[in-house]
Amino acid sequence: MPEVNSPERLGGWTRFVTARPQLALLAALVITALAVFAGSGVADRMGSGGWEAPDAESTYTTKALEREFPASQPNLLLLVDSGSASVDDPAVAAEAARLAERLAGEKGITGVGSYWQSKAPALRAEDGREALIVARIEGDDKAMGEVLDRIAPAYRGAHGPVEVSVGGPVAVRHEMQTIIQEDLLRAEMIALPVTLVLLVMVFGSAIAALLPLGVGIVAILGTNAVLRGITEFTDVSVFAQNLTTALGLGLAIDYALFIVRRFREELAAGADTRAAVGATLRTAGRTVLFSALTVAVSLAAMLVFPQYFLRSFAYAGIAVVLLAAAAALILLPAALMLLGPRVNSLDLRRLLRRGDGRTGGRVELSATATAGSGSGWGRFAALVMRRAPVFAAVTTVGLVLLGLPFLGVKFGTADDRQLPATAESHVVQQHIRDGFPGSPGGGLAVLAEGAATPAQYAEYRSRIAGLPGVLRVDGPVTTGRFAYFSVLPDGESVGKESQQLVQDLRAEPAPFDTSVTGTAAVLVDSKHAIADRLPWAVGIIVVVTLLLVFLLTGSVLIPLQAVVLNALSLTAMFGAVVWVFQDGHLSGLLSFTSTGDIETTLPVLMFCVAFGLSMDYGVFLLSRIKEEYDRTGDHERSVTFGLRHTGGLITAAAVILAVVMVAIGTSRVANTKMLGLGIALAVLMDAMVVRSLLVPSVMKLMGKATWWAPARLRAFHRRFGLSEGTSVPLPAEEISMDAPERDKITSGA
Repeated sequence: MPEVNSPERLGGWTRFVTARPQLALLAALVITALAVFAGSGVADRMGSGGWEAPDAESTYTTKALEREFPASQPNLLLLVDSGSASVDDPAVAAEAARLAERLAGEKGITGVGSYWQSKAPALRAEDGREALIVARIEGDDKAMGEVLDRIAPAYRGAHGPVEVSVGGPVAVRHEMQTIIQEDLLRAEMIALPVTLVLLVMVFGSAIAALLPLGVGIVAILGTNAVLRGITEFTDVSVFAQNLTTALGLGLAIDYALFIVRRFREELAAGADTRAAVGATLRTAGRTVLFSALTVAVSLAAMLVFPQYFLRSFAYAGIAVVLLAAAAALILLPAALMLLGPRVNSLDLRRLLRRGDGRTGGRVELSATATAGSGSGWGRFAALVMRRAPVFAAVTTVGLVLLGLPFLGVKFGTADDRQLPATAESHVVQQHIRDGFPGSPGGGLAVLAEGAATPAQYAEYRSRIAGLPGVLRVDGPVTTGRFAYFSVLPDGESVGKESQQLVQDLRAEPAPFDTSVTGTAAVLVDSKHAIADRLPWAVGIIVVVTLLLVFLLTGSVLIPLQAVVLNALSLTAMFGAVVWVFQDGHLSGLLSFTSTGDIETTLPVLMFCVAFGLSMDYGVFLLSRIKEEYDRTGDHERSVTFGLRHTGGLITAAAVILAVVMVAIGTSRVANTKMLGLGIALAVLMDAMVVRSLLVPSVMKLMGKATWWAPARLRAFHRRFGLSEGTSVPLPAEEISMDAPERDKITSGA
């Protein structure tokens, strides 16, 4: 037996965790209280952007324009509605001029302009009833939000002959941040009671059901404190809080389900409390630690991307995974030491049983209980393996077909349409899209750096005006050695034509240095940054997954199988994302506005999160299969045993995690809705289709070759590999059976 499995080391760990359980729980309570204090106000320090690459040309250009030409980058819009009158009516013009002058005097405001000042056609609606006052709020997201909160009430509403609405990028981000915080609180209020009910159904015992929630709350509060610290050094997206809540509850429940179920199994087999905790740490504890590492690696892959939106999810995800595992491996065993057999107290399922004196009647979801409750899963596994070619082929083809819509994916950028249709900033931007000429909000800016003559500027302007897809060119506006041109594309702001125009502008020669920014330019640069780093991220996930699964199983083929089947489990999610959120199916039912594209970073985020969660369930199943194979050497029996003893557990965990993700998916922000509902679908497909149908059928087809590895790698695994051990007691009801009867149940006959 390898050194890592030595009883001495395991005994030492058990003694460390269980020697003073009261002290461990008291320390946890104190640390949690400190985490509440340290993490307070974390949402106010988070940003609502982060989709752009910080080292991209568009980012550099935007910052240069903000510095040299503040008025060129307005982020605050006042939509002035003149009602039945024309915006050129003298009374309307006078009131608008008064509002613009008042806005220019506000602290933190610069670059104020308006249609009435410039007579720019782009600032006047085509029907002549609406026009814009534009300005720029200076500072970071927090400072801009504070300025907006201070001034917006004074401008919003009726002013003499006009009605004013507040919009612009600052208003969109600020409203999004507010809505996300409100939605997150509502999601927690939905998820916690529903999760508690499901846990009671799974465990039966109200005491046991409360333990996973406790672990999840510790993980969430601890992660908020970690994120609060990270905001001191770098930007963190407010969207990351949604992942913190979802993974904090979901993974804590997964880990606690696995540990508590194994602890109850050990008690039922006759072990005393301390021995049961020790055996649980030696078996389920190892699997939990191993699973946490695989999930953390999948999330850590997002650190290779430059966008802080993606990096934020890595910060939050790694922290919450490690904290959930730490709470499950330290605090939970301490609680089990104090509870002992009382972990089964307050069995609320008795209220659902018939009053005939029997102790049966357990629902199948309660596969975490001890005795024989997984016999149905054993029979199901035997059925799947008897028809392995059929199940493998039909399941694979079905998953591939579900993923086909993703072949038509169109990538775009996040905008106000993520918000509810009634949100003020969304209403303002929609009025601009529908009623103003050209493609407002989708204009491109070309920055020129270096000395140039008016003739050179004029000649360059003439050439870019002649490029395909250009509706109008304004400028140059000059100051010192800098100048900029405004280019209005003819078409959608992020359509193929606009993206091609970005490439054409960047390729156009000029007697000075040029750089391009704008909505389409940000999209082009973001797609390039993701495409450039994606192979590294996928490579990290695949290589580390192969290594970790090899350390768990000692097989060369099982890691390859795990990667391929995990990828297949995500096809339904990606297909649904395009069919629903890009193409707009079910948009009325789900209450969101389809933009006709998918924000560029979201598929990457969803892949990393969903792949990690799939590995979480895969590790649970493979660890039990490997345990039985080490004990018996019987391949088919081991697969049946593994599914029988984890099928209900994985299904219960998946249903509970899906409930949490669906609660997140009730958000009024479209991207958060897509994240929650998409990952909920991926989790359910993985647990109920891939783990139940595809894994056992593929392992049957591979036969004993499943466990093959070269001699050198077998020796490496014997020395460094991880496993759940070999001396694992069977459930109490199976212990009382003779061998033929036990084999009959296990084989599903």
